[in-house]
Amino acid sequence: MIFIRQLLSFSVSILVLTVTTAGQQTNPSQTMSSQPGALQSAPPQAPPSNNGALLNDALFKDSGFSYHFQFTGILQWHPSFKSPYSGQNSLQSHSEQAYSVTSTLYLGRKLWRGAALYFDPEMAGGAGLSSTLGIAGFPNGETFRIGNPQPTVYTARIFLRQHIFLDRDHFEDLDDDQHQVRERVSTSRITLTVGKFSLGDFFDNNNVSHDPRSDFMNWALMNNGSYDYAANTRGYTYGFAAEYTRPGWTLRAATALEPKAANGPDMDWNYSKTNSQNLELERRYALGKHKGVIRLLSFYNVNRAPNYDDVVTAKLNGTDTTMNVLDGNKYGSKKIGFGLNADQELSETISAFFRAGWNDGKNASWAFAEIDNTLSGGIRIYGKSWQRAADNIGIAALSNGISSGHRNFLANGGYGFMIGDGRLPHYGRENIAELFYQVKLTTSCWATLDYQFVDNPGYNRDRGPVHVFAVRGHFEL
Repeated sequence: MIFIRQLLSFSVSILVLTVTTAGQQTNPSQTMSSQPGALQSAPPQAPPSNNGALLNDALFKDSGFSYHFQFTGILQWHPSFKSPYSGQNSLQSHSEQAYSVTSTLYLGRKLWRGAALYFDPEMAGGAGLSSTLGIAGFPNGETFRIGNPQPTVYTARIFLRQHIFLDRDHFEDLDDDQHQVRERVSTSRITLTVGKFSLGDFFDNNNVSHDPRSDFMNWALMNNGSYDYAANTRGYTYGFAAEYTRPGWTLRAATALEPKAANGPDMDWNYSKTNSQNLELERRYALGKHKGVIRLLSFYNVNRAPNYDDVVTAKLNGTDTTMNVLDGNKYGSKKIGFGLNADQELSETISAFFRAGWNDGKNASWAFAEIDNTLSGGIRIYGKSWQRAADNIGIAALSNGISSGHRNFLANGGYGFMIGDGRLPHYGRENIAELFYQVKLTTSCWATLDYQFVDNPGYNRDRGPVHVFAVRGHFEL
């Protein structure tokens, strides 16, 4: 009850502030991305967005301020499933349910020509099924923001962004949105961002599947599962990003801090010894009247992640039987990875997406997910044909795998930060399918019914399959 009271108090306070400062006038507007809070310098590529109405009254319209809010609650449940054994990181085989919430206030302030400052206080609480353990492609992508089951308010993002105009003759207008003040920018420009943010704000974006608040819920559908991008427990880091945008394409790069421990809350500020380098080329195009985007991603991380083979060898030799890959004791571990990401309008009401990813898998997963290779794809069908244009259906499938060293580590009883059943006699790819229906209830409110099928949870053919059912509520201003 304390949790519910705190949650209601926080949400009501934000709503009261919104009403008293912005009045009652709101205008629907298509956003720049399907992801709430996405940082993008490119025009929208998606079919009609399901994001909420924007605050656009006289107080904020020309003031240089941007002010938005979101609240998301997800209730998930799974029935009991086959499990001849389990370990400390296993998904519980008995029936269970879990509820997670996040609430974010997005504040932006225009400073000078081409510059703006953004600040996001955020609240997260609740938990994932089995404390977010047991499935590498976890069914609730919102739970990575939850470090404490009790509602906790923290600073999610605070960053400065500066556009440098390269073309004085061609401009485009960027509408007020989350992480976007209303401004006119050159169609050819360099955009620099420094501060605290999520690398997922910039990289591996997708207009069909990128946001568990309004798209597919699965952890490995919101991002490339093998993209072990630098982040703390809640998904944020400190860094610097640069984007070079021209009509039709964008090249972006970023450097960021790595966490001190695997999926840990604190970042390691010893930048000369541990850091993350990210590079992505995005190409926007059209097939006839239908827009599409393709993105090529690469990343290179240096941190303290232990090597899987070394840990197993130390156990078998008896020199170190802890098999600890969560707290590395020396710098110099490296991980390299690549990703392919595309989304394409197929018709006025159907859009599709595709992702493929790989990392070398030699050293322990350190930040995002225990996935070394992945393949996923799916479609979104919008409801115009059944007179519910704002409603949509999502259908997707993904297959996750791990390296031979990672597999051997789990087979010898090792535990990562997400998976580990104490043994792995029969490895299998973790295959997941997700189906949802999302209905627009009001101008700013959506509800979603979701089902996920998980085969070989945690890459273990001895356990499962698992059926996960969910209800999601999302409110946005």
